[in-house]
Amino acid sequence: MDYWVRPIDRVWRWSRPWTLRKSVEVVAVLSSLVVGFSIFMAIGRRGTLGQFPLANSSHCDFPAIFNFGDSNSDTGGKSAAFRRILSPNGDTFFGKPAGRYSDGLVVIDFIAEKLRLPLLSAYLDSMGTNFRHGANFATGGSTIQPVDMRIYEMGFSPVSLDIQLLQFEQFRARTFELYREGRNSYTKNSLPRPEDFSKALYTLDIGQNDLHFGFSSMTEKQLLESIPNIINKFSQAVEKLYHLGARAFWIHNTGPIGCLPYSVTYYPPKPENTDKNGCVLSHNKIAQEFNRQLLVKVSQHRVQLPDAILTYTDVFSAKYNLISEAKKLGFANPLGFCCGHFGDPSVQCGEKAVNGTEVFGVSCSNPSVYISWDGGHYSHAANKWIANRILDGNLSEPSIPITEACRKPAHL
Repeated sequence: MDYWVRPIDRVWRWSRPWTLRKSVEVVAVLSSLVVGFSIFMAIGRRGTLGQFPLANSSHCDFPAIFNFGDSNSDTGGKSAAFRRILSPNGDTFFGKPAGRYSDGLVVIDFIAEKLRLPLLSAYLDSMGTNFRHGANFATGGSTIQPVDMRIYEMGFSPVSLDIQLLQFEQFRARTFELYREGRNSYTKNSLPRPEDFSKALYTLDIGQNDLHFGFSSMTEKQLLESIPNIINKFSQAVEKLYHLGARAFWIHNTGPIGCLPYSVTYYPPKPENTDKNGCVLSHNKIAQEFNRQLLVKVSQHRVQLPDAILTYTDVFSAKYNLISEAKKLGFANPLGFCCGHFGDPSVQCGEKAVNGTEVFGVSCSNPSVYISWDGGHYSHAANKWIANRILDGNLSEPSIPITEACRKPAHL
């Protein structure tokens, strides 16, 4: 759960004299060949001049990542803006809290590693951050829908997707401004180059909280009826990023929220509404309908935004497969969780509560065998498994690995 209060030269030697005219002709031809060869090499390295690699290039060379989302990809936004996320969050990988709702890395971290880029700093974090290779605008508790009083009072983040876009727009404008004023050491070492914005990978992983809000505030029929409006808001965000120069998009659909331990606890399903894994069947069906409409909209954008390269990634399938095969893969009960208070699910991981007696949200002894870290978010081990399943492109439309997500397949 995701509540707010949760990048030959060959020397030619001629062996016999030539007339002046022939010499001039040869020089002209050679000059043309050299220029043409240089252009070809430049395109081969960076795609169309200044943009992306051609189809026969092995990998993209993304200089930066700009991420938008909720706690599934938050790397410190909420923690920096409000109250620090406490230990044991982060302990498995970082040995301390690191702004993530996990015992270690989240999927966006594995994306950065795959692209050989540093882990993304949160835009809202002013301490020890570096944005040379991108920035993370995701914030725990965020929704696609702009936040109104109803959403805010239910504990969701005020930093909805439209606010994240405003933050990105300001970040981009300020970066351009600082480069125009002159490159000092801070600008050179801590900010993206202006040309990096059009060459970067733009990742979006958001929508889960819009569904959570719906489950808590309306009927399932009303929630289904609200999905087109939510998808349109997402669409507007993609269009705005495109007009700001974004070209390569990596878009995650939403996961099987009916399988979160939180969902099973707070919305215990009746037998007829329980799937083979014990998940809330109707919640997963609504998530799948959200994903179906998202895929349709992404497909439409491929026509409407001709220079965009949009990859839709089926995170739902990766997560559901993990849950379905948990025991086979060495994980414990997929509907259990590692961190929190097992007698009182309202006591969150790393926190304490006093209700007659003082209770703590503590970690289990072996987080690596749990899929769910805290009932609403995935463990480091699960996030790593999920990333390995999605980054090779087998669950993407079109089916391309993330390392090649800067190139538009020939059939599109």
